[in-house]
Amino acid sequence: MSSRVIEIITSSFTKLLIPGLVYTIPITLISFAIGLLIAIVTALIRVKKITLIDNKVLSQIIQFYVWIFRGTPLLVQLFIIYYGLPSVGIVLEAFPAAIITFSLNVGAYSSETVRGAILSVDKRQLEACYSVGMTYFQSMYHIILPQALKIAIPPLFNSLIALVKDTSLAANITVAEMFMAAQRIVANTYEPLVLYIEVAIIYLAFSTILTYVQHFIERRLQISE
Repeated sequence: MSSRVIEIITSSFTKLLIPGLVYTIPITLISFAIGLLIAIVTALIRVKKITLIDNKVLSQIIQFYVWIFRGTPLLVQLFIIYYGLPSVGIVLEAFPAAIITFSLNVGAYSSETVRGAILSVDKRQLEACYSVGMTYFQSMYHIILPQALKIAIPPLFNSLIALVKDTSLAANITVAEMFMAAQRIVANTYEPLVLYIEVAIIYLAFSTILTYVQHFIERRLQISE
């Protein structure tokens, strides 16, 4: 490895890490938090229809949303929201467009994870909640969801780690995240191999940290049981 390559690697590290901390990590955490909220609400609606509005219509809307976002490529979704919506008068900046797209995508995928976890909890517990006068939402909030989320932690963290890597797609809609920073450095240095390996290592480091967080949470939940 030449001294020039070593200098490029060392000088580019900060230029890659800062966009990762400023854009990649915030996009990941904000999108996942919103997506998880969408997933929980969606799962609750699909498990037990809300009685205050038209059950059939709502269920069909939810199923259509999940079908669309699970069945189409994430990159296409980004392009539709950022490049397509302006044609109907909806113009979004790149960063919020990325947040919206990733949140809806995570919500669709994670809703199936949460729904499966809820259904895995013995339904007799819900019946017991009803017998002591709890409403459906009280039963879910206090009894069912805490158990379901413990079951859902591993697949949800898989979605979170996948989202860290998927944020690289935001470069296609001009979000100046880590992968776009790498592309710009490559354009100036003509060293694609070492720089793309370097950015891959940083993505790997972020994913590894999240894996340790997952293991920590799982151990704490086991201790508390």
